[in-house]
Amino acid sequence: MVSTIPGRWLAACLCFSVLATSLMLFHAHETIELGAAGSALVFAGIALVAVRYRLRNPETRGQRVTRDAAEYVGAFALVSLLGAVVSYPVAAVTSGFVDPSLERIDHFFHFDWVSWYEIVATHPILQRLGRLAYAGIFVSPAILLGYFAWIDHKPGARRLILSFWLGALLTLIWFPRVPAVGPLAFLWHGAIPYMPTSALFQAQLLPQLRDHALRVVDIGALHGIVCTPSFHTTSALLYIAAAWRTRVLRLPLVALNCAMLLSTPVEGTHYLADMLGGALIAAIALVLTTLTEIAAVEMRSGVMARA
Repeated sequence: MVSTIPGRWLAACLCFSVLATSLMLFHAHETIELGAAGSALVFAGIALVAVRYRLRNPETRGQRVTRDAAEYVGAFALVSLLGAVVSYPVAAVTSGFVDPSLERIDHFFHFDWVSWYEIVATHPILQRLGRLAYAGIFVSPAILLGYFAWIDHKPGARRLILSFWLGALLTLIWFPRVPAVGPLAFLWHGAIPYMPTSALFQAQLLPQLRDHALRVVDIGALHGIVCTPSFHTTSALLYIAAAWRTRVLRLPLVALNCAMLLSTPVEGTHYLADMLGGALIAAIALVLTTLTEIAAVEMRSGVMARA
């Protein structure tokens, strides 16, 4: 089934996200600080909107590709930014930590996070490769959305954006019920030989947000504070699902995202339980996206029948 999800549906999702983020920040008495990096992001967003509007009626293939790329990247970036920002006020309403339960799940599956971490901590090459792979969460969507713009495949782009939005929404709904400080803070004792990308942000920021000691959300210095479920896992599986439909990108992006999954326990300081939760979120998001596509097809069929 090839169906373009209506643009107004995606626009409604984005508007809902902006409104929900604003209300959550207000409720938590938190404000946004732009700073230099944040201002650069805002200007980049304005530039993408300007390009999309200026080229709304493209006259050449190049203009059409540029217009679509600006639309896709702008929408995806807005979802990413709003998801990261709203995680701060969401964290403020959490209580307690469920690390012991997550560790028990890992033991059930015979997953030893400490051993995994020790291997990485003693091999600098694994550290460098892990950091690069973990950053693939930004690389894969750029490649996919750029490719969809190039080949004029709007259904693929909108499917990816909607599934990503749903994945972020479901993650933020689940997160308050299972807050955790992460395995590095909970399981590792003594000096830390290697500080992963996610560091100890969950353990450091969650108590501050709960106590309302941290009231300013710096757009230019956002940190991942969601331990469970693992959004890197969700993202990797959504990217793999999108790439699987494209013969050209299938192998490289599947390899890239499998590498990201392997790096996630250490670089993301995630339990295996977090990753299993992220996989479940991805599956639900993909099912909901497919149902949305079916609804779009039925809606168009009904309109055509009435016409």
